[in-house]
Amino acid sequence: MILHFYFARRFLKIFGGLLLVFLLMSMLIDVVEHLRRLSATPVTLPQVLQLVALNAPQGIYQILPLVLILATVALFLGLARSSELVVVRAAGRSALRSLASPVLVAFLIGLVTVGMVNPIVASTSKRYADLLETYRSGGIDVVSVSEEGLWLRQGDGEGQTVIRAARSNPQATELFDVTMIEYAAQGGPERRIEAANARLVDGAWELRKARIWPLSDGVNPEAKTEALERIEIPSTLTEARIRDTFGDPSAISIWELPSYIRLLTEAGFSARRHAVWYQMELARPVFLVAMVLIAAAFTMRHVRFGKTGVAVLSAIMLGFTLYYIRNFVQILGENGQVSVLLAAWAPPVASLMLALGLLLHMEDG
Repeated sequence: MILHFYFARRFLKIFGGLLLVFLLMSMLIDVVEHLRRLSATPVTLPQVLQLVALNAPQGIYQILPLVLILATVALFLGLARSSELVVVRAAGRSALRSLASPVLVAFLIGLVTVGMVNPIVASTSKRYADLLETYRSGGIDVVSVSEEGLWLRQGDGEGQTVIRAARSNPQATELFDVTMIEYAAQGGPERRIEAANARLVDGAWELRKARIWPLSDGVNPEAKTEALERIEIPSTLTEARIRDTFGDPSAISIWELPSYIRLLTEAGFSARRHAVWYQMELARPVFLVAMVLIAAAFTMRHVRFGKTGVAVLSAIMLGFTLYYIRNFVQILGENGQVSVLLAAWAPPVASLMLALGLLLHMEDG
């Protein structure tokens, strides 16, 4: 048990150090990139640093498998150079038993990442997207789904418009039973519009069977009501922007995803992308364990055997390959070419089986 705690402590120490190094490197690169992207806007350095800090958790979340591979490589190379692995084997303890504590730590890191870090990443990435859009265009475009229906918000320097619809088509480009409230740039509501349906055309919403109530001060809304068969309301939204704002499941906490998927289905949207992401997040601990086993299979050897650099490079390249295969299968699942469960669970389970096979072959022949 003492040996297990020793291995676990060393693994956590190396993992924490590498995580900090990657965090600082990614933030430094992010600062330069955001200064370049926002050079044409009146954004100050503190605002750029705020954007970088909000974007950092998402970047680290994506490269976590790579950090675990490198931490495992560093752990077992250090144990091999100090001959501690030789002593462990000489004491009658097998290599697989020595792997128990790093594997358990990796699994616990996966559980903490999914259960606690995922909601933080979802919150910070959403706030980052809102601030970035505000600094770029002066307004925020938001799409959300609730029990009351579909909600959108579009805006620019001239004001904001809040849109509610009972339902929509899968692309959210045609809305039914629509209500719009237009707000002035620095004031309250200006008018209310209700329509049977609204269709997104180039640069505007095309409303059919609309009624308009002015909401300015000193005006009787009912007395000034207008009924129009067709009207166009300018819009900054496009189908691509709606898809990007509304379709990113990583901006939703894993604890809220099941209910969000249900609401999407009820509103008439395809929730396949969110369902695939949800299952992949549940499978993340298994994939992280597979990364640790793959790195261990190539590095649990004595340094006197030589070719240490080749072994390390092989472990990293195989880890990268499995990571990109996982992302490729995710795309297949989102497109409906494979089932949701197969897209989410097949790559981690296959990676785990491959890692175990490599480990047994390297250790026992």
